[in-house]
Amino acid sequence: MSVGGDSLTLTGLKGLPEVLPGSDLAALLISALTDMDLALQAGDVLIVAQKIVSKAEGRLVDLAAVVPGTRAHELAAITRKDARLVELILSESTEVVRALPDVLIVRHRLGFVMANAGVDRSNVANGPGPERVLLLPRDPDASAAALREALGRHFGVAPGVLISDSFGRPWRLGVVNIALGAAGIPTLVNCRGEADRARRLLAVTEVAVGDALAAAGGLVMGEAAEGIPAVLLRGWRTSAPPSNGQALLRPLHEDLFR
Repeated sequence: MSVGGDSLTLTGLKGLPEVLPGSDLAALLISALTDMDLALQAGDVLIVAQKIVSKAEGRLVDLAAVVPGTRAHELAAITRKDARLVELILSESTEVVRALPDVLIVRHRLGFVMANAGVDRSNVANGPGPERVLLLPRDPDASAAALREALGRHFGVAPGVLISDSFGRPWRLGVVNIALGAAGIPTLVNCRGEADRARRLLAVTEVAVGDALAAAGGLVMGEAAEGIPAVLLRGWRTSAPPSNGQALLRPLHEDLFR
């Protein structure tokens, strides 16, 4: 199956206001696209940062309301993390994979193996009131599908939608954006059985298209105070059928590190 395009353009959506719990995120994205004269076209992909999806869905938690349990206190002593934060991480997880000073790797309830279950303080505004942290969306694939439907109704063209977040990787320094959720695009393309340029048949190649597109969007979004939480990607094409973010998760029985 063909995957790619002769050229890609990545356009950051500017002018989005601070997203609050209950915000109509689709309406905010539509307004930003319209203000920039960016009418959607067939094949477009909108890459949306997880943080604004979580904020709109009210996934903010006041740390003062969290009561740590025994296990949270034990892990807090090992990891040197706030026990309240550890309690939230445990509530979002099904398994602790690794606990070391300053490191807590878990298997999130959605299947992601990640640091801190995605519980995050960065770019979460805290004033003189409660200290708040942000959790991942409850169902990133459903969030992507809802945004795709709303954008399609407005523009008459439904884009692919990716919900992206930054992840660390074993044996590699630095973080890179990956696809947490997706709708309307293939996230994993199976190339096994296809011939390469030397006419050899590919035996194991699967392309993590969702992660590759999310990583491209991350170059425009940035990781700090850039203020660009959504990116329109144009020019990419494929003949592969759509799949969601869950399609990228390696099944437990194929986990190579257990």
